[in-house]
Amino acid sequence: PDVAFKDMKAFGENPTATSGPYMLKDKGWHHNESIELVKNEKYSGPREAKNGGITFKIYTKSDAAYADVQSGQLDVLDDVPAAAMSTFQSDFPDSNANIPVAIFQSFTIPDRLKHFGMDEEGRLRRQAISYAIDRASICEKIFQKTRVPAKDFTSPAMPNYDKVMKQVKGAEVLEFDKTKAKELWEKADAISKFEGKFTIGYNSDSSHKDWVDAVANQLKTNLGIDAVGDPYPDFKGLRDAITQETIKGAFRSGWQADYPGMSNFLEPLYSKNGNSNDGKYNNEEFNQLMLDIAKLPVGDEQDKKFAEAQSILFTDLPAIPLWYSNVLGVWNKDNVSNVAFNWKSEPVYYEITKNA
Repeated sequence: PDVAFKDMKAFGENPTATSGPYMLKDKGWHHNESIELVKNEKYSGPREAKNGGITFKIYTKSDAAYADVQSGQLDVLDDVPAAAMSTFQSDFPDSNANIPVAIFQSFTIPDRLKHFGMDEEGRLRRQAISYAIDRASICEKIFQKTRVPAKDFTSPAMPNYDKVMKQVKGAEVLEFDKTKAKELWEKADAISKFEGKFTIGYNSDSSHKDWVDAVANQLKTNLGIDAVGDPYPDFKGLRDAITQETIKGAFRSGWQADYPGMSNFLEPLYSKNGNSNDGKYNNEEFNQLMLDIAKLPVGDEQDKKFAEAQSILFTDLPAIPLWYSNVLGVWNKDNVSNVAFNWKSEPVYYEITKNA
């Protein structure tokens, strides 16, 4: 706004202009302590605040914030500390969130790998690998139920998700069935015998080792193959190996949505020219569906084509879906009501009401 240019530094400290449901309270930014927002009385959009405002309290440790929710000094927390992962649902039995958000995890198997092309043998092996993974067990034992086994290639947080999934074919390949997995692997071996190691690349500078080892051990046990994790020292090293196509096996992959739509998962990851199609997957029918979807308004016809696109992915399995990440949150039910979290893993602030 024009007023900012009169004194940019002062405006930066007290930016009261807004077009949203809230505005900064005059001199409401208290550095390293809190930020106070008040209801914007001039706002006339669909997100009208049902409360008088929000005070964001600034903490250096989430453990202290968690303790404040317990004592009633803080109303809502969207960052459960690691120490409370196993107890937050019992600590807040009627006021916790542990729901999938727009974050999808998988591992990609490039079809340039021997035995894993987009032919009969490759599809049999990809299906076998998917059936051999007990996703529910990993989500429970490693992630303390803060992940949910994947049912598709997108996220349950997307609009019309249930409608689309009712039309998708082939999703049963995500079920755990070690007998089926072994049968499919043996069928693939009858075409061409698999020898060597099946590796899953990951960056060891983050918390991926445990789940990669768990998946590799399940493949080893249920398929009778030599499966191991392939650690890279850092994220850059892993990404360089992927983009330069020097990685010699599968590798961890996934997506966090930029906007709430299935296209944002499917197009960049699996279209021929998708900017994150690291496995170089190329299916002409899928590519055309993505172009068709982009021309359609939200509705039944678009949902039908989303289902067709996902059905193709379940046939080819360019990546093996694993699980969705969850948002973890707690709130003090004595203080507030109508707390919910959106697809971006944030509280829907304007819906929250303060109890009398």
